[in-house]
Amino acid sequence: MAAHEPLVQSSELAQEDEILLVTPAAQQMIKTLLEQRNIPDHALRVFVSGGGCSGMQYGMAFEQSPRDFDTVVDIQGVRLLIDPTSLMYLQGASIDYIDSLMGGGFRIENPNAVSSCGCGSSFRTKDNAEASEESGGCSHCSH
Repeated sequence: MAAHEPLVQSSELAQEDEILLVTPAAQQMIKTLLEQRNIPDHALRVFVSGGGCSGMQYGMAFEQSPRDFDTVVDIQGVRLLIDPTSLMYLQGASIDYIDSLMGGGFRIENPNAVSSCGCGSSFRTKDNAEASEESGGCSHCSH
């Protein structure tokens, strides 16, 4: 049975990796921010909440420890915290950090979004697409 255990662990790691991907640029920026704020033991909470110009919006915040029922993902020394509701919307998404002349920031590419706002901070899913049609989309974007 001992020979089978590493396969189970590898499978669990593969499933964990598919929860949320973080590019090397984003990993480095998260580490830099933790260092600059002198909070190296904190994790990055990635969450989804209602609102934004497309119906749902992304959020990020540093927290020292996970809450009950959080999924904790460790990617190359960067810890991410995701609550169960946000996990439903973020499964398979990737976080990147873009640095350009027009401004930099984190960007989430989400396979669960059927449309995204030009600001990159809000999105619609298939479930909330009809409900947010009257929101006007990106014309109300204040980002």
